[in-house]
Amino acid sequence: MEMLGSSGIVFLLLVGSFSHLGWAMLNLTLPGQHPSPEAVAHEVHRKVNASISRREMLSYTTNDQSNCLTGNPIDDCWRCDPNWQLNRQRLADCAIGFGQYALGGKGGRYYVVTDSSDHDAVNPKPGTLRYAVIQTEPLWIVFASNMLIQLSEELIFNSYKTLDGRGANVHIIGGGCITLQYISNVIIHNIHIHHCYQAGETNIRSSPTHYGWRTKSDGDGISIFGARDIWIDHCSLSHCKDGLIDVVMGSTGITISNNLFSHHNEVMLLGHSDDYLPDSGMQVTIAFNHFGKKLIQRMPRCRRGYIHVVNNDFTRWEMYAIGGSGNPTINSQGNRYIAPYDRNAKEITKRVDTSEEEWRGWNWRSEGDIMVNGAFFVASGQGVEVKYEKAYSVEPKSAAYIDQITLNAGVLGNRGNNLGKWTAGNNDSGGYLDANSGIFEDYDEYSGSQRPYTNSSTLITFLTLLLIALFLSMK
Repeated sequence: MEMLGSSGIVFLLLVGSFSHLGWAMLNLTLPGQHPSPEAVAHEVHRKVNASISRREMLSYTTNDQSNCLTGNPIDDCWRCDPNWQLNRQRLADCAIGFGQYALGGKGGRYYVVTDSSDHDAVNPKPGTLRYAVIQTEPLWIVFASNMLIQLSEELIFNSYKTLDGRGANVHIIGGGCITLQYISNVIIHNIHIHHCYQAGETNIRSSPTHYGWRTKSDGDGISIFGARDIWIDHCSLSHCKDGLIDVVMGSTGITISNNLFSHHNEVMLLGHSDDYLPDSGMQVTIAFNHFGKKLIQRMPRCRRGYIHVVNNDFTRWEMYAIGGSGNPTINSQGNRYIAPYDRNAKEITKRVDTSEEEWRGWNWRSEGDIMVNGAFFVASGQGVEVKYEKAYSVEPKSAAYIDQITLNAGVLGNRGNNLGKWTAGNNDSGGYLDANSGIFEDYDEYSGSQRPYTNSSTLITFLTLLLIALFLSMK
């Protein structure tokens, strides 16, 4: 036993003396890490090109400029079915990129959120969103009506959940917002997430059988922490305390697609730190997003891992668009980068706190990107041209279609449009909760309080009567 103990100590000393290079040679992998990230990136382009080709062929043969065929393979997958609301779980088959294996609540029961309150983070009420996300079974979560859900504390998910906001106008704001920690298979679709702030220093329930003390959260919109097989699609994110989306601590198998980002400083962080080696296995696809108004930096900011940034629309930034440290692989393809007017902020890329001698060998590539208003991408990496030529036999020409591909980025639908609204008739699984057939409410832009939507015809009638009264009083 003594010899074994001494050997263990010597082994730990040897391990502790390894350089960063030595650790990198150990070929650390993560559960859910794809063995060929270049093949996944290639498949994304194949699907985009196929969607563009279908649209062009249809327009030539029928003169049909259908809103359904957009060149966006995710949207074309389910929106072309006019009766999509009768098979909502079809959405789970539509992801692309590294998060394509996210099942969400596919195959599970439907759960209808009928109560927008969030008063008790330890004992949530049935019918609330918090009660749904902590369950252990797969659930496809929908909303009975438009809702403003003001969280009291961070919303801690369990695995195999889909948040499906289609057909309702759902806003999540407040303390901590969404936490996906040490779980897998989550889909978050068509949700507004904004005005999230720090919370914690209290007990929060994470499953029907467990609650525990949570320290102060960062105030991210969505925090992905040691999780895998996650897909965030068609959400609108803004105004959070820390990041809008953070992917850290050994997370992988992530797709972030069709989202609208606006009004924020540090938009997206991928990777915990330069020295956190498990993040070398992080793989993230960032596709078809619109990086919009009043964004400053981190779109994304990457540490380690393989990041595929494809067919996004970057409409200005204040400092930089894509940054990184710790030798991440950044593969930028078919994006449109529109630089700000500031002559000192034209560069898309930023190597954070790293000398050129060190980052010169990092694998950062731009292929088929459109640079506007003086934008420029500083590429790096030695001997990668042959590898990329082999991996991408389909040239990324899709940037020319960026307006069409990103046309519907963010939450889908107009306010008051109840197409696809959840009703009892949709509940073909037998139902977890009865649907609420109440009045379809709406919310104006965030003002810190819930406000019912004012019907436009009622408003016009009121104004007409007011004008008549004023006219008669002047006679």
